[in-house]
Amino acid sequence: MIRTLTINDTGKISTGIPVEKLAEGESSLWYWIDFNSPSDEESALLFNPLKFHPLAIDDCLHRLQRPKLDYYDGYTFFVTHSINQETLEREEVDIFLAKNFIVTYHKQPSLEITEIWNRATSSENKDEWNPSLILYHILDQIVDNYFPPLYAIEDQLDAMEEKYTGDYTEDVLKEVFEIRQRLLMLRHTVTPTRDLIYRMLNSQKLTELQTRHAYYSDIHDHLLKLTDMIDSNRELTKDIRDSVLSMNTLETNRVMKVLTVITTIFMPLTFIAGIYGMNFEYMPETAWKYGYFVSLGVMGMIAASMFLFFWKKGWFK
Repeated sequence: MIRTLTINDTGKISTGIPVEKLAEGESSLWYWIDFNSPSDEESALLFNPLKFHPLAIDDCLHRLQRPKLDYYDGYTFFVTHSINQETLEREEVDIFLAKNFIVTYHKQPSLEITEIWNRATSSENKDEWNPSLILYHILDQIVDNYFPPLYAIEDQLDAMEEKYTGDYTEDVLKEVFEIRQRLLMLRHTVTPTRDLIYRMLNSQKLTELQTRHAYYSDIHDHLLKLTDMIDSNRELTKDIRDSVLSMNTLETNRVMKVLTVITTIFMPLTFIAGIYGMNFEYMPETAWKYGYFVSLGVMGMIAASMFLFFWKKGWFK
């Protein structure tokens, strides 16, 4: 689907004008063309009549490109990534920017672009809108939408710390590794976007954006904050993982200690039983009337004495 928005010299806004007419550039002060999940036929309009550079068009058609900006004759090409709020998968958003137009291209429906589109079409003050302002709002909205999934992960980690009592080790480790995977996905999205905004801030060619330098610096600050939050949460998951593994090792050592004590107690008993279990005819005490009961008593006294000794040593705790 392709939707178009134009503003003429009188500030009148129009929608639905064909792309071919907009490409002529005679009937509007500036225009916005949004390629929203376009078909192959609609994507072909990037070649003709819009006549964008083949390399930029190739970046649009073949996902996923790393966030970047490229300079072409008369316009600048941007690649950025939004994220799916449920799966955290990256969704590419491509933007062509010039003084008199902005063209957005995305293969999936974009919540961010739809939000800015609705704000632009419903705004009472049409004069304040222009392509560079739309670019700023799109990037700002994309970065703002990085925060909710990260806040949800922080809440999940807080809940894990509160409810964990040492049980269900495998379930906790599985949840921790899932969280680390989600944080890694966020990091792979946030870090390249941060580098893109930094490059925009230091570009000498994007003269129209210099008037909004403070606004883009604010976006960059948000991305720095996101990076710090991701790193701190990854450290927290590492601490939780190490704590769980340490408790698991401690529990294993405790069980092994108890089993070792029990084995040690039975060693002298097994020794006595082994000696008197030999089938020799002339063995002391084998013909004694009370030999069986005395041997059981001795074995019981040895077992009880060793049990009390180990108990006092605290080896059963």
